[in-house]
Amino acid sequence: MPKANAFVIPKGWIEVICGPMFSGKSEELLRRLNRLKYADVDFILFKPKIDTRTKQTVKSRDGRKNLAITVKSSKEIVEYLRNQKQEVSVIGIDEAQFFDENLGEVCEQLANSGHIIYAAGLDLDFRGEPFKPMLNIVAYAEYVTKLTAICTECGAPGTRTQRLINGQPASYYSPLIKVGDVEQYTARCRHHHIVKDKPTPKR
Repeated sequence: MPKANAFVIPKGWIEVICGPMFSGKSEELLRRLNRLKYADVDFILFKPKIDTRTKQTVKSRDGRKNLAITVKSSKEIVEYLRNQKQEVSVIGIDEAQFFDENLGEVCEQLANSGHIIYAAGLDLDFRGEPFKPMLNIVAYAEYVTKLTAICTECGAPGTRTQRLINGQPASYYSPLIKVGDVEQYTARCRHHHIVKDKPTPKR
């Protein structure tokens, strides 16, 4: 039986882990979830179906991994939990930026009903612009942890995800969502992050 602690008392809150690729978001998410095992706290981990790099698993670059439920939309998270015989206190969500814009409201609903939410994802897309699903979750969250990577050009804190096509910076008009890894992406600081053909902001 789970111990009587803060995770089984119906409080509910949202914790967001964000940053660019290669900053350790999934590693931090799995670390937070795995430590719950020491207190006998059950959790469920979700990931979006569009992320095909690993099947039904969330895996970090340092070797951590955990089974995950693959869903197409944020509403499927609610439906899955509704069909569970035993209520789960903690919900993990990886690659949150790939979900629809309703994810923020779904997390808010779940937190209000007593769940603790850990959501990890990219805060900025390859263009250097906010991912709307993450923007919505951050607005509702009690705690936000922003991680940084290392800029591969200068070694400064990497806060941007650089998309590369044949070794060159991708055009602003490239598809927004393109699942990939080191063969297509790297981390950059704001000064070395390049987006070809990016429109000039209107004044």
